[in-house]
Amino acid sequence: MDFLDPKLSAYAEAHTTPESELQQALNRDTYANVLIPRMLSGHLQGRVLSMFSKMVQPNVILEIGTYTGYSALCLSEGLKPGGKIITLDINEEIEDMTRSYFEKAPNPGCFDYRIGNALDIIPTIDEPIDLVFIDADKENYSTYFDMVIDKMPSGGIIIADNVLWSGKVIDPKQLEKDEETQALDAFNKKMNADSRVENVLMPIRDGLMVVRKK
Repeated sequence: MDFLDPKLSAYAEAHTTPESELQQALNRDTYANVLIPRMLSGHLQGRVLSMFSKMVQPNVILEIGTYTGYSALCLSEGLKPGGKIITLDINEEIEDMTRSYFEKAPNPGCFDYRIGNALDIIPTIDEPIDLVFIDADKENYSTYFDMVIDKMPSGGIIIADNVLWSGKVIDPKQLEKDEETQALDAFNKKMNADSRVENVLMPIRDGLMVVRKK
């Protein structure tokens, strides 16, 4: 997942706006108590998500893959007054922990946290979605894109995480045998080919595909 020299990564973080005390606490809590803590977005990526959200100023954000809620906290910082973030996760085992951090946020009422299968929940969302963050099962990235793109206005932004997949997307052996790698490569190619959007793949952390609906 780490492509830069650790010293350069540290330099980048040192010259990036700090995360909040609540985000620092959640970061520590996740690494101390939750399996696979590297799934958490972390300081640098979290500030990137916050920056995009503040630029878009969304009324409604959809997050597919909540995990412990760090990225949702970051994305929520750019919401318009009265806006909300609908955040979906299939894992109910860390629900209590995640909700406890949402309740401590400066804007606790903005979090619409739903446990269940995103493939079932997304079709029930009728309101326009201004910003989408996809960070869930890799095999369904293309499906999630297809499900949300028509719910978004022109200028809406989709951000998909892990699209470099620790470099596996350029490894012929992984592309031949690994379904997740194949799915992410297909998603990346799909974004390039879809005339409804423009996109840039940013080599931030494990890769962020940033897509703008025309």
